[in-house]
Amino acid sequence: MNGKVKDLPVARIIFSRPQKNNRTIFNGIVKYGEMWRLGANEATEIEFFKNVKIGGKVIPKGRYTLYCIPEADKWTLIISKDNYSWGNYTYDIKKDIVRTTIPVEKISSPIENFTVYFEDAKNGANLIMEWDDVKASLPITIAP
Repeated sequence: MNGKVKDLPVARIIFSRPQKNNRTIFNGIVKYGEMWRLGANEATEIEFFKNVKIGGKVIPKGRYTLYCIPEADKWTLIISKDNYSWGNYTYDIKKDIVRTTIPVEKISSPIENFTVYFEDAKNGANLIMEWDDVKASLPITIAP
């Protein structure tokens, strides 16, 4: 291993990391069935370095905003072409690129800080989101 990157990453994500701070997170400060900015402060931003496929739809490489509508057993993730928004106060459904539903699972050790990371997957990556006792995974496939 010579420390060189063999290929560009699939994506990067920019988000704020709120803390649990002994609060009830899901269906507490993050309400079920309501829009969430996937973090705190500015809306979460995702940039794809390649054309990708999410929820059966091809998304061109570029920068987007990522939102979530959480439920107890699933999350609806929304990728929007509306960049530079603070929170979800200016959210516009007409700017949605794709909406996809992903399952959530309970985890045994609660996560104090909202955490988002990528894990390698066949022909792409999974975007992993964890907070409190919940974990969600968004499959991202490199588009042909």
